[in-house]
Amino acid sequence: MTAPVVVLVGPPGSGKSTVGRVLAERLGVGFRDTDADIEKVAGKPIPEIFIDEGEPHFRALEAEAVRAAAADHDGVLALGGGAVMAEATRAVLAGLPVVFLEVPLGDAVKRVGLDAPRPLLAVNPRARWRELMEARRPLYLEVATVVVNTEGRTPEQVAEAVLEGLELKPHE
Repeated sequence: MTAPVVVLVGPPGSGKSTVGRVLAERLGVGFRDTDADIEKVAGKPIPEIFIDEGEPHFRALEAEAVRAAAADHDGVLALGGGAVMAEATRAVLAGLPVVFLEVPLGDAVKRVGLDAPRPLLAVNPRARWRELMEARRPLYLEVATVVVNTEGRTPEQVAEAVLEGLELKPHE
């Protein structure tokens, strides 16, 4: 059975995709993002899925994307910010090397500019981000093998902290 070498979880703006690509390069493995998988399957961007079919449909697609990627991807895997909300997804992550990229609101705003097309952050993005974190943080911690605080760090520094936290050796 194949399994990811690292799974990244965290809120929007935590750097999952950016750090994931750096990690994949350092480890000499592929990078996969379940949000990109969902968009490919649905044939449209995530905000349109939310608008056209609603959040429950998106979450079902997301749970399936995580299940499939966890079963057949042996590189670095980045999950969407809300993926951990599904109990089935948390079960899939059990036993995998999961890293929670923790980020303060100020850094998240700088990184994604909370005006980006993120359906759950469309109205009052700062307050909504805080609400999402209150609900999700305990779940990120539940699935995490390692927690890496990204505050004030470059993607390369975060990647290094992930490697150290999981005791992984970079590809030479």
